[in-house]
Amino acid sequence: MPELVSLLPLVAIALLFWLLLVRPASRRQKELARMQASLKVGDEVMLTSGIFGTLRDTDDDHVRVEIAEGVTVKVARGAVGQVAQPETAERGPEEN
Repeated sequence: MPELVSLLPLVAIALLFWLLLVRPASRRQKELARMQASLKVGDEVMLTSGIFGTLRDTDDDHVRVEIAEGVTVKVARGAVGQVAQPETAERGPEEN
């Protein structure tokens, strides 16, 4: 019984670590994967590098993003960080 009592704080710390760090990170990762899987042509997106653009073509593992009129880049689907609101993508840095 004394061995069990001495392990209790260790178990509590491990549970707290899981609740505060592992579980939220896992949830964010699943949500990001879900968003990347649901991308469709015409979506305004922001790449993880901070570049805004419009999706022009999607394949299984990559997408084509138009970052300026007539300028399209091919990036990995995982490079899409978020779907941007249209007014966010159009606003310049001086308006932030």
